[in-house]
Amino acid sequence: MSTLSDSNKMNNMQPQPDNNDSGLSQKPAQGMLDAALMKPALKETFLKLDPRIQWRNPVMFVVYVGSIMTTILAINMLIKGEQGVPFTVYIVFWLWFTLLFANFAEALAEGRSEAQAASLKQARQDVQARKLDSSDRHSKATLVQATQLNKDDIVLVEAGEIIPADGEVVEGLASVDESAITGESAPVIRESGGDFNAVTGGTRVLSDWLVIRITQAPGQGFLDRMISLVEGAKRTKTPNEIALTILLVALTLIFLVVCVTLLPFSKYAVMSSSTGEPISIVVLVALLVCLIPTTIGGLLSAIGVAGMNRMMKANVIATSGRALEAAGDVDVLLLDKTGTITYGNRQASQFVPAQGVSESELAEVALISSLVDETPEGRSIVKLAQSKYALDENIWKSKPFDSIEFTAQTRMSGVDIDNRQIRKGAYDAIVNWVKTQGGTLPNNIENQVEEVARRGSTPLLVADGANLLGVIELKDMVKSGIKERFADLRKMGITTVMITGDNPLTAAAIATEAGVDDFIAEATPEQKLERIRSYQRQGKLVAMTGDGTNDAPALAQADVAVAMNSGTQAAKEAANMVDLDSNPTKLIEVVQTGKQMLMTRGALTTFSLSNDIAKYFAIIPAAFASTYPGLVVLDIMHLGSPKSAILSAIVFNALIIVFLIPLALRGVTYRPDSAIKLLRRNLLIYGLGGLILPFMGIKVIDMIINILHLV
Repeated sequence: MSTLSDSNKMNNMQPQPDNNDSGLSQKPAQGMLDAALMKPALKETFLKLDPRIQWRNPVMFVVYVGSIMTTILAINMLIKGEQGVPFTVYIVFWLWFTLLFANFAEALAEGRSEAQAASLKQARQDVQARKLDSSDRHSKATLVQATQLNKDDIVLVEAGEIIPADGEVVEGLASVDESAITGESAPVIRESGGDFNAVTGGTRVLSDWLVIRITQAPGQGFLDRMISLVEGAKRTKTPNEIALTILLVALTLIFLVVCVTLLPFSKYAVMSSSTGEPISIVVLVALLVCLIPTTIGGLLSAIGVAGMNRMMKANVIATSGRALEAAGDVDVLLLDKTGTITYGNRQASQFVPAQGVSESELAEVALISSLVDETPEGRSIVKLAQSKYALDENIWKSKPFDSIEFTAQTRMSGVDIDNRQIRKGAYDAIVNWVKTQGGTLPNNIENQVEEVARRGSTPLLVADGANLLGVIELKDMVKSGIKERFADLRKMGITTVMITGDNPLTAAAIATEAGVDDFIAEATPEQKLERIRSYQRQGKLVAMTGDGTNDAPALAQADVAVAMNSGTQAAKEAANMVDLDSNPTKLIEVVQTGKQMLMTRGALTTFSLSNDIAKYFAIIPAAFASTYPGLVVLDIMHLGSPKSAILSAIVFNALIIVFLIPLALRGVTYRPDSAIKLLRRNLLIYGLGGLILPFMGIKVIDMIINILHLV
């Protein structure tokens, strides 16, 4: 006898993560100023001064060369005792400051990726396995980490436990939850021999037990390859980033040619007029550094790495740099119904009483049958009965009863209480039970079952001994808030398409309730593939999520393909992104993250180009005022002196990189809106802001320099 369920006593052996069938345990994300990230980032900042590393970023390489040149000039001036040493030293300091903080931004972004890799390595060790000496389930078992398993090792997995790795069933029969792989909420039966003996790591055994032979060699698992990709994140560049780099290089070359030619022109002008002084090399370097787009050049690498890091923060690994960029430009989203648009776990939606039975009577017996059922379906039955009829399960739990656990053989569960044998289960199982108890079927029960099935729901029958009381309708409910998310995507011009194996009538009803734009019912691999190709022929970028082998062709064809980590190997190999949480709704987050990365790069590029204008008005009149007095009219900020003007521009140029590092790493705030509205907002905030802010910043810095009499 028992008053409490002990069906989950074996679950303590392994973690039970929510929405994470892979068994990965998540750790809190490290903050940007976390000491664990700052220390190695500071060290890496100076290591990146290697010219072989600096050469990878042409814009900052110019700053690197300019810093070396001005350093040599400052040392030479100091040795010779020439005038203007303090001014030159200040310029040298701020040039190196600019360079080092650009290095720091990139190092910090890379450090966050490496921290994620370390977290993944730790996560690999979180799942334990019960390793057997032989294929006999009663043989001696040893608890080991899943990562210590070798190919052909034998493990025992019981109800509630996670299957540690891909394998084949050699003994036993059990019900397995593979919803993260197949996309269907109904559990499947896995048994030794035949076509249903393959199991996938990360899925969960719901009932009975399995003895499994491991088929995945150690060190060659998918997670190992994901860790390698994470650690190599700093080497990833998207085509868009490469194109932007080319633009920045072109601008740098143009300004380099301009600045180089200014020196002979300046000398010629002084010789011709016999007035003024020619521009110095230090001032020319300062001018060049301010003219070239150093702000975006210094942060470009950090933005790219941080974009991938934001994907990884969502536990999504991009195996292709192009996928990151494409995620931000997606036009069409193909989403599985089960687990993405719907909850995936079936929920009790209504009680359908048999002829001569009241709904309240059915609800009470259904609640009793679920006293020890801790599955989502079981708890939803209790919750529905309590909400409709205010029934108290504790009254029944206080009585002595025997719990009847669900097994793959009986396909039903229940309790024996007060000399009553209460059962709930599949249609044929309960019908056979009622007949063996000497009962008869209600006249309308078959019609009720057919009607529930026709709506795309699952009928669960309830019997009290020989009396069949009715049907519990289990329905895969549309997720709350999903309709609003699809509306946001529609604002961005993204079409949403639901993929389901349901019949067209059921699919249409769910599509309407969820608010998707289109749906594919009774979907086959060929239909999915053809629909993607059709959109691509129209010039659209398509994103899709999938996890089964039958999804592999469509995933390979899609521009952005997100596979579940607990899915089949074929699906993961075909995709260019993998969700380690095996949460199909992550595709929506992937698109939003991709758009955020593009928005961040666009915003900082706009700011970088527009804030250069103020520097022109500061340095050009200061540098050439003595040679060309007419240029004084450009000194609209009325800066204190030519030297303070140049120094102010250089200081601002360095400090703005420091202030923008958090934005580059965190990303611009995502807003679900059309491209035109996003562009307008971008130009208003970062274009106009980048134009006005430097004028104020340079003026304030100039005032401080003159108050302190630094030059």
